[in-house]
Amino acid sequence: MFTGIVEELGEVTAVERLADASRFRLRGPLVTEDAKHGDSIAVNGVCLTVVGLDGDQFTADVMAETLNRSSLGALTTGSRVNLERPMALGGRLGGHIVQGHVDGTGRIVERTPSEHWELVKVSLPGGLARYVVEKGSITVDGVSLTVVDAAPDHFTISLIPTTLVLTTLGIKQPGDPVNLEVDVLAKYVERLLGPGPGTEPGEPVA
Repeated sequence: MFTGIVEELGEVTAVERLADASRFRLRGPLVTEDAKHGDSIAVNGVCLTVVGLDGDQFTADVMAETLNRSSLGALTTGSRVNLERPMALGGRLGGHIVQGHVDGTGRIVERTPSEHWELVKVSLPGGLARYVVEKGSITVDGVSLTVVDAAPDHFTISLIPTTLVLTTLGIKQPGDPVNLEVDVLAKYVERLLGPGPGTEPGEPVA
């Protein structure tokens, strides 16, 4: 489990395209300092398993489902990525509960800079809109953020200077894809309140 507090801005150093998967090598001096084979590291909000370590770099395999569901398939050598290690038991939950299981992708629609912060509009897949609420939590490229406004097809977030400097959200431009993970609590509440198996997600409860 993660918290959406990015520890390090890493870099993709190699990409190997396989028939139904990809293998990434990524540089992250901080997240690799205590990493072991089999550990989890979130890459742009996607929980990946460390399958190899070499100094300040680690290797991770990404299966087709993850490539189809997230924006990792668009990464190339030199791409910058947000990196976070799992939360240590007993540590502070600085953001919110983040599983590293991406629900879908959106795109940066527009950026509106201000003197001390920046407002960013992100497109929202229709199937996820019901989980996004004003002042609720959402994970964008692995960053835990508060929703400013929510609409059926987009939402907005405000980014402070620290987030702009230390994460990929400072360099993403309109049209760029971002990984989205909605608050898992909302999904469980919907499931528990639903009438039962066979009902489509989002259908009203009688």
